[in-house]
Amino acid sequence: MSDTPPKKTKPKKIKTSHTHLGQWAWWKALALRVFLVVAIVGAVTGLILVSYYSHLAKAYDLKALGLMPERSIVYDRKHEVVGKLYGENRIVVKLSEVSPWFRKALLAREDTRFYQHDGVDYRGIARAVVRNVKDRKVVQGASTLTMQLARNSYPGLDDRSLHRKLVEVMLARRIEKANSKDQILEHYVNRIFLGSGLYGIQRAATVYFGKHASQLSLSEAALIAGIIRSPSRFSPFKNWEGAKKERDDVLRRMVATKMITQAEADAAKQAPIALHAQPAFQSQGDYAMDAIRRNLDVILEDKDFEDGGLQIYTTIDKELQVAAEESLEKRAAAVEKLKSYTRISKAKFDSTWDHVSEVPTTPYLQGAVMVIDNRTGGTLAVVGGRDYHQSKYNRAIQGERQIGSTIKPFVYSAAMARGVLPGTLIDDSPIPGDWSPGNSDGKFLGLQPMGLGLIQSRNTMTVRVGDMAGLDNVMQLMRDAGIGEHAEKTRQVFIGNAGASLKQLTSAFTIFPNGGLRHRPFLIDRIEDRHGNVVYATPVLDAEVISPGVSHMASRLLSHVLNEGTASSARTEYGWKLPGGGKTGTTNDYKDAWFVGYSQAVTCGVWMGCDKPETIMDAAYGAKLSLPVWVDVMKKAQALKYVTDEPPETPLTRVKLCRTSSLLATDSCAAASALYEDDMPFELIPQAFCQVHGVGGPSYSGGAPRVQRNEGGGLFDRLRSWFR
Repeated sequence: MSDTPPKKTKPKKIKTSHTHLGQWAWWKALALRVFLVVAIVGAVTGLILVSYYSHLAKAYDLKALGLMPERSIVYDRKHEVVGKLYGENRIVVKLSEVSPWFRKALLAREDTRFYQHDGVDYRGIARAVVRNVKDRKVVQGASTLTMQLARNSYPGLDDRSLHRKLVEVMLARRIEKANSKDQILEHYVNRIFLGSGLYGIQRAATVYFGKHASQLSLSEAALIAGIIRSPSRFSPFKNWEGAKKERDDVLRRMVATKMITQAEADAAKQAPIALHAQPAFQSQGDYAMDAIRRNLDVILEDKDFEDGGLQIYTTIDKELQVAAEESLEKRAAAVEKLKSYTRISKAKFDSTWDHVSEVPTTPYLQGAVMVIDNRTGGTLAVVGGRDYHQSKYNRAIQGERQIGSTIKPFVYSAAMARGVLPGTLIDDSPIPGDWSPGNSDGKFLGLQPMGLGLIQSRNTMTVRVGDMAGLDNVMQLMRDAGIGEHAEKTRQVFIGNAGASLKQLTSAFTIFPNGGLRHRPFLIDRIEDRHGNVVYATPVLDAEVISPGVSHMASRLLSHVLNEGTASSARTEYGWKLPGGGKTGTTNDYKDAWFVGYSQAVTCGVWMGCDKPETIMDAAYGAKLSLPVWVDVMKKAQALKYVTDEPPETPLTRVKLCRTSSLLATDSCAAASALYEDDMPFELIPQAFCQVHGVGGPSYSGGAPRVQRNEGGGLFDRLRSWFR
């Protein structure tokens, strides 16, 4: 046995990694520090963003939520709706006037937690994020109704940037604080776009189903709610099957949210829907609306147009307007069927038209009608052509054509104002010189009473009457009446070588039934804002163009034009029986056919011709083409109680006059067979005696005689003349 002691073995040391534990603690501490820094930075950044975007959101005026552009409604003089202008196609209603079915359908489709969130649905945001990550594409949004309302109410919030979204979020929270949930919902249902150019639930209910928003059934309400996400795609007018599919999806969501039962949903799917036919293509109006817009362009600012919601009261009479449109078309079509008419007819042109394109110049017979209220100057009807869809050119107010013989009443009025009286003899013989116009019948009648020259529209007599009146005086009277502003200063003006629009000419003729006064023509009576405040009113303005006496004598002659003159067919053929007057007009080569006439209450002008001044056809007189339309319109005016039976009485005095001098007749005038008697307004009674037939008196030179109110004969002679 060995006495050597055994070796002691050292126990193995267990290595502990102090370094590893230290590193782990260090990393934990670092992570905590980083987290805290990030949290603090994030919180600060969040506070800064919240503060910044809250500040941006405060820049939006919350009053704009309820200021929705509506169509401005245009009314006629009887408060019948003529049309709508500007703004958006919506009618604002209260939430209480909206079907409960639609409110439920809307919430089920767009925002089931509407009454729980504060404008931002954070639960909905989280759900949308999970869904979109899962499907790896954006399939679900998180916008609440309040956020959509903010987006739709303010320009600049309709892009998809993050900046816009953050402003929208803060603005939605601000909207929620300032409005009740029902107020927000009311703004939303009135503002939302629902396809086919319709804004708001009321217009959608009316156009799609022909009923008020309060009357929508569950099926109809669900169908409209299904349109919201893609109005153009799911409009029932464009995609009926797609619209029904969206309706069924809305019904499914209503069941899932316990807003309706499954039985109610099944019944709604089976319920019949009476969808209105899609409105046919309509232009932005007609010729009356075109004239109204032109007036509004002068009266209103652009902002007024955009905001809309105006109540525009016009002087138009809707019934008379329709009657004028129908008569023009009927009478023009009748002319086109005549054998002597060789141009293309509108019916033939229509057969080749694409029913979409506007025609710059129509090749068929055109026409225009203008009707004015004599008492005020208000326009009762304006027809600028036969088809507004084909041609927007308003021939009643834009077109300026030669007015032909319709100018003659103004020539004769100017002469009477200078003392030439209707019984004065005027030579109807050829005009000497380079310019020698003839008469339409090719005849010359020798010496005739001046009045016959107007009644029978004698050109040669009219030129001589114009010479006696004086060219400057005639043109000044025309300008005062509102015509001939650009007429060339030449004697040819006397027989119609002057241009005017139908509106100008019709307005000018009102001086004859109005006792010499011309009221400024107007179309807009007044305009009220959405609150009923009058923002514009047109005053009635007038000016004296001719004296009451001249007006009376001219009207007397113009009444004879209807009774036995160039427009006598109005009575003999077309049955116009009431008092009135008027004048035909036909330009060279039958390029324009006019008739302008009046009753005591209404003046109506009618023009027919081609857009390009060309011969209509042979013998295309105003009495043949335009007069029938005038009679139709005036008969309708009579039926609408615009025409009075008797004009106001004008005090007249029976006097003896000389046919040669237009002065008071003497015994010498009687001996020369130049004396005649007439009933005259006091102001036109001459205050001097004829000197042409007096013994040894100076001969009458043929120049324009003047009324001499304080000359010759003294007081005794003047009194004697008044009673003779």
